Amino acid sequence: MKNSLIALSSMLMLGGVAHAQKVAFEEYDLPNGLHVILHNDPSAPVVITSVMYHVGAKDENPERTGFAHFFEHLLFEGTENIKRGEWFKIVTSNGGTNNANTTEDRTYYFEVFPSNNTQLGLWMESERLMHPVINQIGVDTQNEVVKEEKRLRVDNQPYGQLIAEVKKNMFKVHPYRWATIGSMAHLDAAKLEEFQAFNKKFYSPNNAVLVVAGQIDIAQTKEWINNYFGPIPRGVELKKETFVETPITETIHATFEDPNIQKPMVVAAYRIPSMKTRDARVLDMVSTYLSNGKSSKLYKKIVDDKKMALQIGAFNYAQEDYGQYILYGMPQGDFTSNDLIKEIDEEIVKLQTDLISEKDFQKLQNINESNYVDANSSIEGVAENLATYYLLYGDVNLINTDIDILRSVTREEMRAAAKKYLNPNQRLILDYVPAKDKAENKQ
Repeated sequence: MKNSLIALSSMLMLGGVAHAQKVAFEEYDLPNGLHVILHNDPSAPVVITSVMYHVGAKDENPERTGFAHFFEHLLFEGTENIKRGEWFKIVTSNGGTNNANTTEDRTYYFEVFPSNNTQLGLWMESERLMHPVINQIGVDTQNEVVKEEKRLRVDNQPYGQLIAEVKKNMFKVHPYRWATIGSMAHLDAAKLEEFQAFNKKFYSPNNAVLVVAGQIDIAQTKEWINNYFGPIPRGVELKKETFVETPITETIHATFEDPNIQKPMVVAAYRIPSMKTRDARVLDMVSTYLSNGKSSKLYKKIVDDKKMALQIGAFNYAQEDYGQYILYGMPQGDFTSNDLIKEIDEEIVKLQTDLISEKDFQKLQNINESNYVDANSSIEGVAENLATYYLLYGDVNLINTDIDILRSVTREEMRAAAKKYLNPNQRLILDYVPAKDKAENKQ
């Protein structure tokens, strides 16, 4: 699953060479609705076979949260032709690795093999889609796995519930209001038939994109895809429900006590538009300006110069329907959370009032260029980007043109975005503090 953004894990880097050249690809649809994207990269003898499904936590029943993440685990249990417990053995014995991850908006599965095992990867993903075995023993087994993951990564992880608490307070009607890992009580209460129905509804070719990237023979790969995926029947036609949140017009105040921490953190979070919008990209640049690296405005002022905080940061939590622009800080010494918010607000007001300097703007553009190269520097990164741009943005070629959008952003747009979205009456202030009983025991 996707970890807390405070402790993101790095992505697997098995092949490919860092470059900023155009990513060539071919895309087409099978008659059953499966969208296929092929990318040939002969620079390393590896191939990634991946499928991204347009189902995430936001597609769940509010009384059965956690299903999408649960399926991230459950669909490794086995198929009619892959015995239970054999999936990982097949992958590793053929020199490969595999994994999956889930967000609010989509679920992604992939295998990385030596390129001579392209056919194996395609067969395995077609098996996952066509012949999954969803039975009680698999559900019971993965239920325990997910509970342990929640204990490890959320319940016992310092600041592990921060994003969930932000979402809970920021969204009132949208399904973004619950955590991707969901409720263990909901999973415990679910019947086997509910898991089977969820699979039938969402895990269909017409709700997915298949990406094959790496050192591949295009013609041969197409033949295998047709043989393995072509016979899979089309699923039900899904209509995504639209949820509209009322604008935030006055500051939301909330407090959460975390028994795993000793230092408080303050969070200022603003609800912003979909990641598909230009404004979301502009706000990405605003967050980079404020908090990217030790020379950024917030870090240099609040951490280095004034010694007010142990940590300070800002990021755009991008999502398909709405995003969240999040600023956070950990006060130190005699300084308080209110002190940090005051300093942060001063920098935001400067952004809203004056254009940033040409020097700082050029630095931002250089960072954008570097991030673009990094994002497409491995075959795994290219594959996931191709899938994401198709499934969530509706334009695969954004893998090549998104950088041009960022290059076209102006200083005036950054000022306008700060004025439009980053005002005190439009935000949540979350005091994320140590649990009182723990704090008292420390005294």
